[in-house]
Amino acid sequence: MDTAHLEGLIGMLTVLAILVLLVLPSVLGIARDRRIARQIREAEQARREAEDLGPTGRPARRQRYFTTTVTHHS
Repeated sequence: MDTAHLEGLIGMLTVLAILVLLVLPSVLGIARDRRIARQIREAEQARREAEDLGPTGRPARRQRYFTTTVTHHS
């Protein structure tokens, strides 16, 4: 390997290192966002399961509310 090949190799490695330095923060941010999204989904699922099971450990009854409007006509 002569000097021209060695300089070419050093140039390619330099460009590759710069590319890695530019891409690495984005990859770390994506991984962090995915981890946070997974934690939020797990917390929501645990909350839903806790709501479905009442304090007695049995499934809680869903209450349905009906509203009516009563007006007095003379």
